Amino acid sequence: MFVYADNAATTAVSKKVVEAMLPYYTEVYGNPSSLYTVGQKAKEALEDARERVAKLIGAKPREIYFTSGGSEADNQAIISAARLGAKKGKKHIISTKFEHHAVLHTLQALEKEGFEITLVDVHENGVVVPSEIEAAIREDTALVTVMYANNEIGTIQPIAEIGAICKAKGVLFHTDAVQAISHVHINVVEQNIDMLSISAHKFHGPKGVGVLYARGGIVLTNVINGGAQERGKRAGTENLAGIVGMTVALEDAIAHIDENNEKFAKLQDKLIDGLSKIPYSELNGDRNSRVKSNVNFCFEGIEGESLLLLLDDKGISVSSGSACTSGSLDPSHVLLAIGRPHEVAHGSLRISLGEDVTEEQVDYIVKSVTEVVEYLRGFSPFWDDLVEGKRPHVFKESSIA
Repeated sequence: MFVYADNAATTAVSKKVVEAMLPYYTEVYGNPSSLYTVGQKAKEALEDARERVAKLIGAKPREIYFTSGGSEADNQAIISAARLGAKKGKKHIISTKFEHHAVLHTLQALEKEGFEITLVDVHENGVVVPSEIEAAIREDTALVTVMYANNEIGTIQPIAEIGAICKAKGVLFHTDAVQAISHVHINVVEQNIDMLSISAHKFHGPKGVGVLYARGGIVLTNVINGGAQERGKRAGTENLAGIVGMTVALEDAIAHIDENNEKFAKLQDKLIDGLSKIPYSELNGDRNSRVKSNVNFCFEGIEGESLLLLLDDKGISVSSGSACTSGSLDPSHVLLAIGRPHEVAHGSLRISLGEDVTEEQVDYIVKSVTEVVEYLRGFSPFWDDLVEGKRPHVFKESSIA
């Protein structure tokens, strides 16, 4: 049996999206910046996509900028807010310790330029406390950036509350919504979101295309120079086929959020209940305040990489964290941020379901993970130390209440 359960890393492009994209490779292939007919047809398609995307999140078309994906959108949003703040003598930025590296690495670069960065703690349940964000805001705070849903453990953050706090304090608020946009209903006006990042390949769109929403009046700093595309704020000929594909994928995803969440919730419960029966294992992050397609567990006494490879042999595609850091030998910074010790963080498993996953496949995942964990523990010196009492267990023998 083959089970693809790493949809937080990327999703398959849907047939509907592929069909929508094809004409923009072979028929309406003009450059949207060109004045002749085929170019103007492309321009019309580009602006139609902009209007449709804007409508989906409660924005205005002129507030939508097409990018190469979530990382670029995160970079441009944060750098823009930093430059705007610096002009007013505000060089303090607030974020959290478990953000995506597209955010954290951008903040590290700004720190070298003299900006002061405050990373708010994330608690064991993986949910940011709005009052702690509020307490960190100062007179010189230029930006608060908090991800909507964590890419590893799937926990959903109280974005509307944080947005209201930032609005009251007069501080720009950005959220990386890459993992959330297809799972929760978002309205940037109602939730007081000033800037928001999206990436198409997380919801059955093509790779290499995304969106930066920036509220009207926010002057963006260019991170790519060279042309007048995207109202002069993002140079380079627009990836029209990708943009059209993303628009269709996003419309489809948002139209089915409630339906999909209902299905995912049942499968998620089945997964969590099944994996919780494995001795000395625990769910990472709050069970309820999380994306319904995400299940993330830690198992004592094993290495995540070995777990993934043996599950792959059984036809199961899953991950141990963010695909962007899969080449790293370091434990997940997300798991460390919620208080998992290094030795446990190394033994993590992220399962992210897709719409086509069945109950039978979920049963197969639970059975296979149980078998592989038992197998790996069978020749683990670290596990032997735990069993013999030479080391203390981190988790209780059973996490089932």
